[in-house]
Amino acid sequence: MATRVLVIDDEFALRLLCRVNLEAEGMEVLEAADGPSGLEQAWSGAPDVILLDVMMPGLDGLQVAEKLFDDPRTESIPLVFLSARAELKERGGGLGLDGVEYVTKPFDPVGLAPLIRALLERVARDEPDGLRREKLADLRGTL
Repeated sequence: MATRVLVIDDEFALRLLCRVNLEAEGMEVLEAADGPSGLEQAWSGAPDVILLDVMMPGLDGLQVAEKLFDDPRTESIPLVFLSARAELKERGGGLGLDGVEYVTKPFDPVGLAPLIRALLERVARDEPDGLRREKLADLRGTL
């Protein structure tokens, strides 16, 4: 079964770039242009992983992540945050240890599929993810 990736980003061109590259790697891609529709897609589409833009109008990516973590249907779905703000990556430190990754825009779209596979492998090994909320709160403090 193909890995199902939900891309939540308000930029159409970025969603398209992700779709083309991930589908070329045999992954199924769902898309959402904002936080509320992204949550609906996450709740109904059963993605294996979510690529989530941090800076979106209205409901931003960190608010979406909080809602995902608070819902039993989506609390364990790994997240890959996407943002142009490099300081968030520095502040977030070791996000990759806890079912969460961070990618700074612009990024190499060819590297997305390997990053997603590595993240899913870590999650499959059942590495702890209890620190995600703390790290999310730390990131929120940078905005």
